[in-house]
Amino acid sequence: MHVVISLCKFIANRMALLTLLGAVMAYLFPPLFMVFKSTFLWFFAATMFAMGIVLNTAELQQTLHKPWQIGIGVMTQYTVMPILGFVLALLSPLSPDLKLGFIIVACAPGAMASNVMVYLAGGAVAFSVAMTTVSTFLSPLLTPVLVELLGGKLLHIPFWPMMETILLTVVLPLGAGMWLRKYLGSYLAVARIVSPAVAATAIIIICSYAVAANQERIATVGAWVVAMVVSLNALGYLSGWWLGRWYGFDGHYRLTLAIEIGMQNAGLGVALALAHFSPQTALPGALFAVWCILTATGASAWLRQHGKLLKASNTNSKQ
Repeated sequence: MHVVISLCKFIANRMALLTLLGAVMAYLFPPLFMVFKSTFLWFFAATMFAMGIVLNTAELQQTLHKPWQIGIGVMTQYTVMPILGFVLALLSPLSPDLKLGFIIVACAPGAMASNVMVYLAGGAVAFSVAMTTVSTFLSPLLTPVLVELLGGKLLHIPFWPMMETILLTVVLPLGAGMWLRKYLGSYLAVARIVSPAVAATAIIIICSYAVAANQERIATVGAWVVAMVVSLNALGYLSGWWLGRWYGFDGHYRLTLAIEIGMQNAGLGVALALAHFSPQTALPGALFAVWCILTATGASAWLRQHGKLLKASNTNSKQ
């Protein structure tokens, strides 16, 4: 059991590195990951089930004392990133499939991994959990609506099938995990160690499969796609930080909003793209998942060593 727990901690703590290694392996040896073609949706459902188990409802209740902050955060999530993704897609010379891939990623809810990054960076964890949870439960309606609104002129959008996919692979397993959590008793401590590893493994497999399925395309459009991934992620962080300042948030809440906006649930974007569009549409999401985890991990490490940034921001927000 000790070996299993150690392995789970290693996988969860090294998600960024393992996701990057998985993507490289998928590019060099595509057949290794093509075997997941018919099962990737199950892996994503496993991710949400695992997140439901570790979701701390007490933190959510604590944050409900300031519901307006959750509301404005979720509103920012579903306006800023979709607009950024849409504008970048219009400005790029990419194919309609790739453009739609960026729009899908931008219209996804916040990433569950953002809660971990907020914790490591010293942000407002309860606010992060609340934002991610609310945006996730709203995603069956808002994500298909936004994708159809912004991407409908590029390709036909299967609205109802997309909504069904999100309900079955996000809301249902997330709710099941939250329900099971109540009955784990003494096993909950172990489950909270194993679940993040399960979620991380599933995301690594999904993103690696998307890279494998696009191996030939990466060589021809890779530079443009990477540039757009970097731009979307960076603009998301900056928008969250400066809008948080405009909202009057203190430093911890501004940091949290920046991470929540900049980190999208790219795994969901990849799953939707693979389920309803061409494999090419999943490429932006796969690369975004790798990149946003890398940048968030690096930023979290830097912020842990430079806590004065948040203190200074808190002081300025009070003046």
